[in-house]
Amino acid sequence: MTSQQRNLFDTEPAEWEFDAREQRLVATVILEQGPDAAYDYLVPDRFCDPDRTDRLLQPGRRVRVPFGRSNRKVVAYCVQLEIRSVDPGRLKEVAEVIDATSLLSPAMLRLTRWMADYYLCPWGQVLEAVVPAGVRKRAGTREVQMLRVPEDVLGEIAKVKLPPKQRHVLELLAAHGKPMTQAQLAEIAGCTSGPIRQLLKKGLIESERLRVGSRLAETEVTPREARLELNDDQLQALRTIDTALESGQPHGIVVHGVTGSGKTEVYLQAIERVVGYGRQAIVLVPEISLTPQTVRRFRSRFDSVAVLHSHQTQVERHEQWQRIASGAVQVIVGARSAVFAPTPYLGLIVIDEEHESTFKQDTAPRYHARDVAWQRALAEKIPLVVGSATPSLEAWHRSEQGDWQRATMPRRIMNRPLPDVAIVDLRDPVQSRGSRGGISRVLQQAITAALSDHGQVILLLNRRGFSTHIQCPACGFVLECPNCELSLTFHRQQQRAICHYCDYFQSPPPDCPDCKSQAIRYGGLGTQKLEDEIRARFPKHLCARMDTDSMRVRGSHEELLDRFGRGEIDILLGTQMIAKGLDFPNVTLVGVVNADTALHLPDFRAGERTFQLVAQVAGRTGRGVKGGRVLVQTFSPEHFALQAAVRHDFLRFAKQEFALRKQLQYPPFGALVRLVVRGPSEEVTRSVADDLARRLKQSGGDEPTLRVMGAAPASISKLRNNYRFQIHLLAAEIDCLRRIVDLATTGFKPPREIVWTVDVDPTDMM
Repeated sequence: MTSQQRNLFDTEPAEWEFDAREQRLVATVILEQGPDAAYDYLVPDRFCDPDRTDRLLQPGRRVRVPFGRSNRKVVAYCVQLEIRSVDPGRLKEVAEVIDATSLLSPAMLRLTRWMADYYLCPWGQVLEAVVPAGVRKRAGTREVQMLRVPEDVLGEIAKVKLPPKQRHVLELLAAHGKPMTQAQLAEIAGCTSGPIRQLLKKGLIESERLRVGSRLAETEVTPREARLELNDDQLQALRTIDTALESGQPHGIVVHGVTGSGKTEVYLQAIERVVGYGRQAIVLVPEISLTPQTVRRFRSRFDSVAVLHSHQTQVERHEQWQRIASGAVQVIVGARSAVFAPTPYLGLIVIDEEHESTFKQDTAPRYHARDVAWQRALAEKIPLVVGSATPSLEAWHRSEQGDWQRATMPRRIMNRPLPDVAIVDLRDPVQSRGSRGGISRVLQQAITAALSDHGQVILLLNRRGFSTHIQCPACGFVLECPNCELSLTFHRQQQRAICHYCDYFQSPPPDCPDCKSQAIRYGGLGTQKLEDEIRARFPKHLCARMDTDSMRVRGSHEELLDRFGRGEIDILLGTQMIAKGLDFPNVTLVGVVNADTALHLPDFRAGERTFQLVAQVAGRTGRGVKGGRVLVQTFSPEHFALQAAVRHDFLRFAKQEFALRKQLQYPPFGALVRLVVRGPSEEVTRSVADDLARRLKQSGGDEPTLRVMGAAPASISKLRNNYRFQIHLLAAEIDCLRRIVDLATTGFKPPREIVWTVDVDPTDMM
């Protein structure tokens, strides 16, 4: 019978029981799906043979085990092996070892255990998230019949009487030492399949099914580039990283460098030192759009670079995973999940544009790559470098407290000036005179001047689609998603009104469904409408759009950015994916079409996100000899976040934002956990959420710093046909909140149709 970890027989056994106990190898496993508990199973001798590494059971490999009264076979991860004194009759045996190699090292198993505890998530769910689906499915491999000489035959070959051809085949296979296919063996032995079939019949050769790779990983040849000469700021930052590398101890380092200060070159030279020590480095970037440029730079400096991101096929991801695990890769570049790359010789982790919200996973386990990377750095005693022109306030606070070091790069390379940034007040009627679109008179004049000087233009609008809402001016009707009760966005190319949350769509109505007025209006500005406006105003110049709608085709990011880099495109417009990390010296103008899109959201990070977005997109210009300028259109010109962004003054912004956060005890001055309860019935969901809030308050007891806010309707109160209620927990320490949530939810069983989720350190409050 399966026993829940630890053993079910903790009491002292009676005397007659001692004879039944034996010293046996016991595997502790975590189910891939199912109860969040550890279970013990006996390991049969056939999975303990060190000469059969393909089926040797080790921690980090998956197994099939009989589970429950029905003994149905389920998949589980082996997380521990231990010789114990057990009663064999009380434990079931492992039925099968699935993996020929360990998918997770002991260090990664410890990291996943920490993630499960910290993010209040089942360990099995974490393990499934860490190991890519392509690796679990062994994508790109196929099962083949492999031939080998059994162990008991190897020492008896000389004594066996065989015809010459059969002996020749047997001796070749034995000497080879590794399994071979029948075709390979026949080719090497220079014979037909007849002698091989005879040896199989006699039991002198045995056949087994093994998985082998179906193709080799593709490699890309990139011209080599020499290292660049560093300025004083870069040298000082590199010395800080070098000192941390030489210490052999974990160090967190915040590299605060203005846009264009040469942070990437510092990373490259630091990684050169790491590679020189025979170690590996992981570099995390926030957007898939940044990966092509970043990968190209790293491949120009290193012999072996692997890439991990969500746009890869499962076969590609599996191949890269295997290359990394073999130790053959020097640098791994990828998005959030690349923090789990199976590097056997990790020496450094770098997180570029660390402030980006995309480093936070929005489904369970809801981890933040920065915090997971820091735990990995602590365990492996290596430095973690986080770089940004606009660091997250959490990372900045750690550097102010002295927990992490700080390296500052306040000047651009070659002392190029930061671009001039000006605010265009959209409340001023002068700016809209003669313009019915999203481009003010000032911005249009600036675009004309930049293009006349043969410069390029980047325009940022963080709204997809053509029109953001469809409304009847006669009665006020707004076309909403029936699943989410949010206004539908009109996409003119598809002639559809689409919900960006659940992908519901419908044809736009020819007249108002309520009052039948034919004056229905398409309002609001999205990137598709902006693209049409730009093409109408500047017909002689090529314009291209970059957003998730236009970048669906594989490789489209890289192709578009290559064309922009070659000067084939004059105006690049898009959402926030064009705001970060891109380096094009001929961009002389950046326009922020509407800086208010996120500024007034019900989220305490709204100001921080707006400052970061404006400051980052401003950094895309002025990188060449022509210089550059930035125009920011807004209805809120007095907001301190925009005022600080205009002055490229992160310190001013951080000081003012810290004062607000400290007063309210919001992160980083307090800990925050968000719980969301959702269900199809509004009344039932509200009742369950209220009950959960009551349990949380009771579990908090006399905790003096605890605040429980809610249950209250979420900002998006209905999503995908589910009503949503949220509860926010704040306290001085995260451990306190995790303990309270764990205590309150133990035994909490809402109705079947109700789902509740917990987000530790949330970044999305919607």
